[in-house]
Amino acid sequence: MDIVVNEELKAYIDPLTPEEYESLERSILAEGCRDALVLWGDVLVDGHNRYGICRKHDLPFQTVQNTRFQSMEDVHLWMIDQHLGRRSISDFQRGVLALRKREIVAARRAGNAASGGHAPQAPADGPADASTGNTPPPEPLDSREALARAARLSNSQVVMIEKIHKQATPEVVAAVKSGTISINAAAAVASLPAEEQVAAATAGKDELKQAAKRVREARRKPRDESAASPAASSEEGANASEETIESLRRRVAALTSENTALRKQVANLLDQLMARPGETAQETADTSAPF
Repeated sequence: MDIVVNEELKAYIDPLTPEEYESLERSILAEGCRDALVLWGDVLVDGHNRYGICRKHDLPFQTVQNTRFQSMEDVHLWMIDQHLGRRSISDFQRGVLALRKREIVAARRAGNAASGGHAPQAPADGPADASTGNTPPPEPLDSREALARAARLSNSQVVMIEKIHKQATPEVVAAVKSGTISINAAAAVASLPAEEQVAAATAGKDELKQAAKRVREARRKPRDESAASPAASSEEGANASEETIESLRRRVAALTSENTALRKQVANLLDQLMARPGETAQETADTSAPF
């Protein structure tokens, strides 16, 4: 039979590195193609690299039909699960595949809800011999914890990969895929405007690291200032309280001094009033004496 290579399926999973491809080729040349190629009808689903190597060297290979596929979505989900089960892919690739799976599952659930809960039928152009069974419904990935379990990553890694997936330019994504920078650094660089991301990626590994460092320092600075602000406010408040207390003390001292002076004035006036009756009687006696 003629095997059809669907370029979209071939590119759905990140290709092998040159070193990985050479290693696979040496293995097949030494031991033959041990694993069967997986087909959906006449469409090649799994084994693109093995198929290419076998054709290049005119080597025999086996094929097997997966009869559970009913749609291209089933094919994509199967490919994702196959690669998530392998140890050879990177953490970033795991995260991206889990995000793809979430999108497919969410779209399928929305479609089922719109159609009254009925599963979609196999497309009219799908292979007739590839729909003999129903694909089990995949686990819903509607939480970060579920994504982390599916990808075998930590929650924090999933958060960073989501950010890269949404915000990073292709140049930054290529850098993290190749291992030029870490997931953590790529997530930091993804916070920058697109033109700055491209410039850093174009400049190379060192500039990408410096860009990530600048982003982290810029994030720390507001927190440091925020942490220092309550202490400064507390100090200012303490200074203001001390000034208020000192002002009140001076005011009390002034009022006390003024009160003492007033008391003295009152005492003097009383003394003067007490002395005037005698002086008045004497004046009266003098004016009434005969000449």
